[in-house]
Amino acid sequence: MISGVPTRPGGGTPVGSAAVTRSYRDPLTPRPPRVIPELPATGEVVAEDPLSGFCGLVVACTNSAVTLEDRHGKRRNFPLTVGAFLVDGQQVTLVRPKAAPAAPARTASGSRAVAGLRARTARASRIWVEGVHDAALVERVWGHDLRVEGIVVEPLDGLDNLPDAVAEFGPGPGRRVGVLADHLVPGSKESRIAATVQSGPASRFVLVTGHPYIDIWQAVRPSAVGIAAWPTVARGTDWKTGVCQALGFSDVHTLWGRINGSVRSYRDVDTPLMTAVERLIDFVTEPEG
Repeated sequence: MISGVPTRPGGGTPVGSAAVTRSYRDPLTPRPPRVIPELPATGEVVAEDPLSGFCGLVVACTNSAVTLEDRHGKRRNFPLTVGAFLVDGQQVTLVRPKAAPAAPARTASGSRAVAGLRARTARASRIWVEGVHDAALVERVWGHDLRVEGIVVEPLDGLDNLPDAVAEFGPGPGRRVGVLADHLVPGSKESRIAATVQSGPASRFVLVTGHPYIDIWQAVRPSAVGIAAWPTVARGTDWKTGVCQALGFSDVHTLWGRINGSVRSYRDVDTPLMTAVERLIDFVTEPEG
C-alpha cells in the first residue's frame, strides 16, 4: 500500500485507477499547414465570397481575378487569393483553368497538317489530270497532302493523249499512274479511253477515275463561286465559252481566276471530285506487296 492506496499484488498500477498515456508535442514545433484545395474556375462552378456573402456562377476568369454572376444577373469581380472562396461549403482557392489543348491543324483537304513540312522526294508514281485548271484545283485543295506523300501532279493536255502517255511512261511496281478524268460517265468518250488503258498489260498499275462533270469547273460548288447554279450550255457550244457568256464574263481567264480563288477547302468542291482525288492518292502511294 502506498499512502493508503491499495495496490495489486507485486506492485504496479493502483487498484481502481486507469493507466493514462499522454502524447507530448513540443510547443516550439510549428503545426503542419492546412492544405486548401485548388479548383479551376470553370463555367460550371458556383462560388461564394464569405466576406461579402456574394454567391454566383463563374462567368470569367483571368490570372488575377474571377467574375461571379448571381441569380439576378448582377456581376462582381474578386481577386484570386488563396482560400478566398467557398464552394459547396468547402474553402477553396480558385485558379484560372488551363487552356484546352489546341485542335490539330487541318489542311485544305481536311487531313491533319504536318508541322514544319519538308516536301518528300518525289515518287516515281504520278497523278495525271487533263489540263492546267485541273492541276491548279487539285493543288489548291490537296497540295499539302501531295507534298507529304511526294506525289507530282502533271497535266496531260487532254485525255486523248492518255494511251500514248501510258505507253511512254511504262507503269510497273513502284511506278503507278493515277488519272483524274472529266466527264467519266457510262458511254462517254472518256470512259472508253479509260477502259482501253486499264485493259492493257500494266493495268494493275494504272487507275483512271474521275467525276461526272463536263469540266472540273463544274465540280466547284456554285455557292462558293457566288452563283445559284452552273448554266446549261447548248450542245455544240464550247462549255467554258458558254458559261462565260451566260455569267457575263468576257473571257475564260477572268472567270477561271474567280473560280480558283473561291476555293478554300474541300468544302468548296463536290463529293465526286473529293472521292476521286482521295482514291488516286491512296492508289499511287499503296505499298507494293
